[in-house]
Amino acid sequence: MSGVTNITNLLEAGIRAEGLREKATASNVANLQTPGYRAIDVRFEELLAKALASGEGADIEELEGEVFVAEATPVKANGNDVSLEAEVGKMVKNTLRHTAYVRLLSKKYRQIELAMDVK
Repeated sequence: MSGVTNITNLLEAGIRAEGLREKATASNVANLQTPGYRAIDVRFEELLAKALASGEGADIEELEGEVFVAEATPVKANGNDVSLEAEVGKMVKNTLRHTAYVRLLSKKYRQIELAMDVK
């Protein structure tokens, strides 16, 4: 796999993961008052690091975020563990990461266009 393809695949995988995180956060906020609801989150960075460290030419195109429920979070009286403040913080962080991935991908495509002398 060429370096350009590898970088674009990494950025696209990051964008997909941030989209999944956005859905998870939206679900958490929607269930803020649902009794017994446990907040969900997305594991991506750990999976990416593991895939890259494996050295087996991991197929980044196939890499997806993994939704999980954090079991060690404190729950309220109704059994719900969603914190609006934490979810808003996750939304801000997610937006910044997504924007960075999109900008980097856009610059990478622009570099490819310039290399091909596309006007």
